[in-house]
Amino acid sequence: MEKSSVEIFDENYARVLERIAEAAVKSGRKSEDITLLAATKTVEVGVINHAIESGIKYIGENRVQEFLSKEPDLLPVHKHFIGHLQTNKVKDIVGRVELIHSVDSYHLAKEISKQALRSGKVCDILVEINVGLEESKFGFSPENATESIAELSSLDGIRLRGLMAIPPVCDSSSANIKFFEQLYKLFIDIKAEKIDNSNIDILSMGMSDDFECAIRCGATMVRLGTALFGKRNYNV
Repeated sequence: MEKSSVEIFDENYARVLERIAEAAVKSGRKSEDITLLAATKTVEVGVINHAIESGIKYIGENRVQEFLSKEPDLLPVHKHFIGHLQTNKVKDIVGRVELIHSVDSYHLAKEISKQALRSGKVCDILVEINVGLEESKFGFSPENATESIAELSSLDGIRLRGLMAIPPVCDSSSANIKFFEQLYKLFIDIKAEKIDNSNIDILSMGMSDDFECAIRCGATMVRLGTALFGKRNYNV
């Protein structure tokens, strides 16, 4: 008999918590030092709410319209936006999520600043780094990151909380180590700069295929979808 989505989550969640704890110890930290964010793209609200009741405290959505359709029925939870964000959708997100992970340009940051000021809020953001310099991905280059982040910090209405990245697809999780290590060094360097309008404490890197490696390299937050909910149809 085929397992339900809830049963799949229950089995996966227990194992994921164990794996996070083991990786945290190897990095010289505790499991409480790592934030588990459930990537809930295409996951039904009922399953998300079950996950929240089971202990999930943070969720991340990739699509604005999907998030808006789910939001009214979600149980209390920390809500993040983790997908590519178009400037014309910013007004629909600011004030509804606690953190935008994917700020990949000054133009986008400026729009977030504008909408945050308009609503009288401060929007927390992560700066997306294109750590593999891939043409198919968004984000600032590692070489220009410090200069770009200093420029973003001049914008009112936003607060820089850290960095996010999606490394290139590699044959093995260990092959991503050089990218994770590069991002961690950048995170530490930028944190030391004590940039205005910042409270840098989040390094969001690592997904279902490589989160243990990311944690060992210094990630403070991992974004897991398949590892929690199983394989899904992303074309719906």
